[in-house]
Amino acid sequence: MAAAHTEPHAPVLQGLWESVRAAHEEVLLSSYLPASYGFLLHVLLSAPFLALDALCGVSRRVRSWRIASGSGSQPSPRRWMECFRRLLCRYLTTVLPATAVIQSLRTAALPELAPSCWQLFVEVSACLLLFDTVYFIWHLSMHRGTQVIQYVTSIKLEGALLSAQTKERVCWLYRNIHQLHHEHRVPFALAAQDSSAFELLSLLLLAQGSAWLVGCHPLSEAFFHLINSWLAVEDHCGYDLPLALHKLLPCLGGARYHQAHHNFHSGNYAPYFTHWDHLFGTYRAS
Repeated sequence: MAAAHTEPHAPVLQGLWESVRAAHEEVLLSSYLPASYGFLLHVLLSAPFLALDALCGVSRRVRSWRIASGSGSQPSPRRWMECFRRLLCRYLTTVLPATAVIQSLRTAALPELAPSCWQLFVEVSACLLLFDTVYFIWHLSMHRGTQVIQYVTSIKLEGALLSAQTKERVCWLYRNIHQLHHEHRVPFALAAQDSSAFELLSLLLLAQGSAWLVGCHPLSEAFFHLINSWLAVEDHCGYDLPLALHKLLPCLGGARYHQAHHNFHSGNYAPYFTHWDHLFGTYRAS
């Protein structure tokens, strides 16, 4: 009876989901899974670009993919290793314990049925659009402090004291949370997550929160985090690859789009799609 119910639902995904549940149910219910999965995904997806950086010095074809404007020379293995150590330290000391506490508050139960292919597509797409929106707002708020300060100063509400307090509060966001990430004027794949511990934690929580708000099936959530991590790595890789996703989906910005943000420290605030930057007049041509 159960087989008759599940077979028309999604035979391929149901078989995959049942095998994953049977072999790794304890892992799937672990409070440490989100941070561990996020870290391992990021490192594994970044690894091919370490190979590209090594080949860049000897292969003309690979060099032709390197983004010329502001990209500079490829990062050395030492920079990769230093970045890896910083990421590992921040995950172990901040991201892992914080997300474990939050994850422990969720209901520890796995659904029996897998999502249909259409449900998986809709849920992953909704998560990407939602994350892109909330991160655009968060990213813009960290960068646009100068405009906010000028606005408050010009209207002079409640005198100079209010202006000074507002200036301190707004500037703090960029100086203490986001500025560390912009030390990479020439980004590379692994540096996509090389941020302050608070920003790194906020990125993971925004991604998890997007999946929770959409009400994702665990399988859809896993695919969302996979695509989310790949897009972050590709945006920071420093290469305009022939089969990059933005060439297949023009609604995506791609590596050139995000590298313009690192070069100018403004504009192109959305992580993946370009519609918010077009709507708010913050789009910078790459």
